[in-house]
Parts: sequence; C-alpha cells; structure tokens
Amino acid sequence: MYKVMALDIGTKRIGVALSDYLLMLANGHSCISREPENNALDEINRIAKENNVQKIVVGVPINMDGSQGAQAMDCKEFAAKIKDYEVIFEDERLTSEAAEENLRQKKIDFRKNKGLVDIESACIILEQYLSRK
Repeated sequence: MYKVMALDIGTKRIGVALSDYLLMLANGHSCISREPENNALDEINRIAKENNVQKIVVGVPINMDGSQGAQAMDCKEFAAKIKDYEVIFEDERLTSEAAEENLRQKKIDFRKNKGLVDIESACIILEQYLSRK
C-alpha cells in the first residue's frame, strides 16, 4: 500500500497534500519554501519517504485557452528534478480561487498566511486526480 502526494508549486511556496492508503481522501500536509530549490526538493523527498509515497501529482496552471504559459513551464521544470517517483501532471486551473472559497466557508482567515491557500490548492489537485482513479 502506498500514498499519493500532490504539489501546488508556486514561485515562493509549495503546497503539499497526501492521500490516505485507500487513495480516496486528500489531506493537507504542509507548505514548504521553494527557495533554496535544493532544500525544497530534499523536503519533498523526505515527506515522500516518510509517508510511503509512490506517485507525485504536480498541478500545472494551464491557461483558460488551453495553452501553457511561463508558470506552467516553471512547474514542469521543477517537477523534472523530482527523482525516484512517478510524476503525474494535473490541470490546476482555478484551484487557488476554489481553495480561497473553501477556506472562507470553513471560516479560516488565510490573508496573513497564504501557505494555507497553497495547501488547500494541493488538496484540490489531489482530489481531482483521485476522483478518476
């Protein structure tokens, strides 16, 4: 049995979510700093090993017209540096807006802690992936 990890890769932070062993639920895990990049990659590997992860789902911000812009390319370049795991790309269009709405509904003030939005976005990315499994 294994878990699946999801990453919401931003320019400053990376939101992390993990599935359960039944691959049905997505749970927010943490938010890690993207810089320095080697530390971020080490932290992703540490979390993955500690949680018996075999697959990592990376959210890619596809433009509304279906094209891939600079941020999508940046996410893919970062993901290419992740070794030892199967990396799966997931369209993450509008996840930040959905994450903010989810947090508002839970009455969680995220304005001073944007990492909460990144974690919630990673959960949404993982839920999208798991819903097709």
